[in-house]
Amino acid sequence: MKALFATYPMAFHTPGGGEVQLLAYRDHLPAAGVDVTLFDLWNPRFAEHDVVHFFSCVGGSVHFCHFVKNLGKPLVVTSSLWITEATQHQYPMDEIRAQLLLADRIVTNSEMESDTLARVLRIHRDRFASVYNGVDAVFRHRPDASQFRQAFGVKGRFVLNVGNIEPRKNQARLAQAMDVLPDHQLILIGHVRDQAYFQQMMDAAPPGRVRYLGPIPHHDDLLRSAYQACDLFCLPSTLETPGLAALEAAAQGCRLVITAEGSTREYFGEAAVYIDPLDVAAIRQGLREGAEPAAPQPVPDAIWERYAWQQVVRKLRQVYEGVC
Repeated sequence: MKALFATYPMAFHTPGGGEVQLLAYRDHLPAAGVDVTLFDLWNPRFAEHDVVHFFSCVGGSVHFCHFVKNLGKPLVVTSSLWITEATQHQYPMDEIRAQLLLADRIVTNSEMESDTLARVLRIHRDRFASVYNGVDAVFRHRPDASQFRQAFGVKGRFVLNVGNIEPRKNQARLAQAMDVLPDHQLILIGHVRDQAYFQQMMDAAPPGRVRYLGPIPHHDDLLRSAYQACDLFCLPSTLETPGLAALEAAAQGCRLVITAEGSTREYFGEAAVYIDPLDVAAIRQGLREGAEPAAPQPVPDAIWERYAWQQVVRKLRQVYEGVC
């Protein structure tokens, strides 16, 4: 079987979890019997593939998907959306619904996401299939924490946040909440997607308490060493389906303080502290709980049993077989 992967043109300018997911599927599907080609604008090769898989519902994506269906090709769309009745006014709902209705199957990251999108967008639930986010095998290995500390001159205790700097990832409220842990620094790793928001975040932070290190390549030992060095990992996003960084932190054995908005509970159950991302006081309380010795911790072996990419892509192949 041959699958053609495509996404919106700017996706890899500042790659995030969705782009990591796309490339992980590309890397692991061949072992499940699916050869993957990344769409090339100058050499489209639609006719050579059995199925087209489009990632994202960013504005304008409906046109690409419509073209694929006009070619008579099976179309799978990964939505990566968390839209509720309360937040739907923030999205171009008619366009998103039109794009998803073109898909032969809509792939979500959780059963909760499938249920919610089906209800809010008024699309039959049978059109959805959940394929969990996964963790790369490199995250089985745990470099020494000293590697990260020496590379960046990091001393003392710190809270780690890995993600693009943008309003959805909510680092500004996290920075405000850091006053509850006066002996901890907040260290941020990721691309800046919104420069104005980045400055707002730095202005909101207690003086000298936030350090931004820029992006670290996803497979770099330094990223895993950062997980080993931190006291806890915090992802207070306004929504997650869930964040790949949280899964990777769990696989590294980090304590998790994460948003309650989205499908995080479906993934982590009782192995995390959950927070209301819009309430700075709630984030403070979550950080306080996460720093306590009795804070819940994920069991890495359970993460690997359920979320290793090698396991995840088998379900995706079944999705392709169902539409071809």
